[in-house]
Amino acid sequence: MIELEGVPELIDPVMVAAFEGWNDAGDAASTAVGHLDREWKGEVFAALDAEDYYDFQVNRPTVWLDGGARKIVWPTTRLSVVRVGGEKPRDLVLVRGIEPSMRWRSFCNEILGFAHELGVEMVVILGALLGDTPHTRPVPVSGVTSDADLARTMDLEETRYEGPTGIVGILQEACTHAGVPAVSLWAAVPHYVSQPPNPKATLALLNRLEDLIGLRIPLGELAEDARAWQLGVDQLAAEDSEVAEYVQSLEEARDTAELPEASGEAIAREFERYLRRRDGGPGQAPGQAPGGHATETGSGTGEGPGPYLRDTSGPGPGPGPGRGKPPRAPRPGPPESSAGPGPGPESGPDKGPEPGAGPDGKPGPDSGPADDGDSSDD
Repeated sequence: MIELEGVPELIDPVMVAAFEGWNDAGDAASTAVGHLDREWKGEVFAALDAEDYYDFQVNRPTVWLDGGARKIVWPTTRLSVVRVGGEKPRDLVLVRGIEPSMRWRSFCNEILGFAHELGVEMVVILGALLGDTPHTRPVPVSGVTSDADLARTMDLEETRYEGPTGIVGILQEACTHAGVPAVSLWAAVPHYVSQPPNPKATLALLNRLEDLIGLRIPLGELAEDARAWQLGVDQLAAEDSEVAEYVQSLEEARDTAELPEASGEAIAREFERYLRRRDGGPGQAPGQAPGGHATETGSGTGEGPGPYLRDTSGPGPGPGPGRGKPPRAPRPGPPESSAGPGPGPESGPDKGPEPGAGPDGKPGPDSGPADDGDSSDD
């Protein structure tokens, strides 16, 4: 039984989730949820039992010192609440963790139990994939759903994907079966520069989320970080003529494919976003220092859990790194990788190959913009 003592009554809540691992190229999706948690000062109210869902030989716990005492931080998934004020207040329930190693059905049922108790009106799951997209162009972000009515009313794509899937597809399908409206937003990350961080992809996901739920999201230094990231990749690509030529070929293919799409609809969306930011809106709270991985008892801020925390028996949070400028962009891979995306983000043992890669080497729809929500079993 789920008990939510101390959690306030929420206003039109939307659940926003992201999971590190297979569906998180460049850590773009999990970083986006971490940004929301930091900027709006999220308060952790629950953490899933790590023992139930994680293989600790794959996602290892960490040890840290707290005033001379050694403590262990276990990998897990945590839930927090952010209160967003303004003329049209809307609260968010943030779910951030690592793709589970086992018991995916129970994992999804537990998250849906929280969604039911909190009165969540819609679930938005963020993901990122590797794709043949140039780093010099706007990051493609697509919204997909398994609900035909939702696809029609919210101008989304209805998934038709068949094949291997990750926790993003499983959770979306679980929401559909439970009657909870669910949407997945996918950002495409250049496969030749897949190492995290990728602030440009994170920024694109947040912009698309802003359009979807109608909230003005404070971006902090993210736009500046995205520009610095692109400049760094530009400089590295310019050092290798073969890489520069390959990037140019991607640019030409992208521009040719999108020429018919450069219509009034895309321009109108950008103009509406500009007006929202010019006129001001909710979400002006200053940010907190970000954390690293989600932990069983920590909020990821390095300052300890919020007052809503249910699981008070575990160890305290590990220290999270402070916010700073993104590191110099990693060197792009060789042009030979243009045959298709390689393995998923190279940020740890939990990063598997990109989901849904087809036999031709192109990214499959479940890992891609149009077709995640697969209904296959874990």
